[in-house]
Amino acid sequence: MLVTVFGGGGFIGRHIVQRLAAAGHSIRIAGRDTERAARLCTMGGVGQITPIAASVTDEASSARAVAGADIVINLVGILFESRAGDFQRIQAEGAGRVARLAAAAGAKQFLHLSAIGADAASPSLYTQTKAAGEAAVLAAFPGAIILRPSVVFGAEDQFFNRFAGLAALLPFMPVVAGETRFQPVYVGDVADAAMAALADPAASGKVFELGGPRVMSMRQVLRYILDVTGRRRPMIALPEGFVRLQARLGELLPTPPLTRDQLILLGKDNVVSPNALGFQALGIEPKAVEAIVPSYLSRFRAGGQRVTAPR
Repeated sequence: MLVTVFGGGGFIGRHIVQRLAAAGHSIRIAGRDTERAARLCTMGGVGQITPIAASVTDEASSARAVAGADIVINLVGILFESRAGDFQRIQAEGAGRVARLAAAAGAKQFLHLSAIGADAASPSLYTQTKAAGEAAVLAAFPGAIILRPSVVFGAEDQFFNRFAGLAALLPFMPVVAGETRFQPVYVGDVADAAMAALADPAASGKVFELGGPRVMSMRQVLRYILDVTGRRRPMIALPEGFVRLQARLGELLPTPPLTRDQLILLGKDNVVSPNALGFQALGIEPKAVEAIVPSYLSRFRAGGQRVTAPR
């Protein structure tokens, strides 16, 4: 089949593209950075993977990207706004646009990546627009499959790697929202879930919440990172006022380390809902943090990668 993947050059997208190529599909990677997408062409045969310039915020380029596609996958999302209104334009309106154009083009299936916690009533613009995006997708393409992962980890993640980098630089480990709970999920398992859902006719129109086998508080995550990297650092909870100021100032940077919207997100648990469909419904046994994370955090170990972390 011909599959168009919006955001296929990103962290999760690369794993999905790899699996689509292995399954023999022809793939268009639709996005603004065609150079990054072009690096994925070696995952398939000659001409099997084609980068195409497109933006979910642009009608014409999105229409070209979905033309003739049997399956359309939307993985586009942002963690912070580069300019006011980006969450609405990209995560809400953009998702709806791609679904509408996919339906008009005759696509047989549509898969949309959302996030655990998507909630129209949330004070967070991120989760508000994730919910709005889901609603827009289902309105345009009622049989769409929606995946809601918790925090996604893997060799190139911005979660475990970020805090391991902080531990290597700072004399202490800063703690923000230490009791907030997460259910970290391996990026390869998210990609497997996407493939399994697309292969299962019963998945049409359903929402799947994806979390790993272990629920961890932020404090437990940070302690685990220190243990794996062998860093002896005191864990110090940062004062709430200082964190708010840091978030406000961080928004002045091109890539903020923390924003006020993200601070709102950190105030709520990010775990699979009790009655939600998940990996079990797709026949997948998710991998534990302990099975994957040490392999790529080894570069942060004091003394080098060959040093064994203390047990």
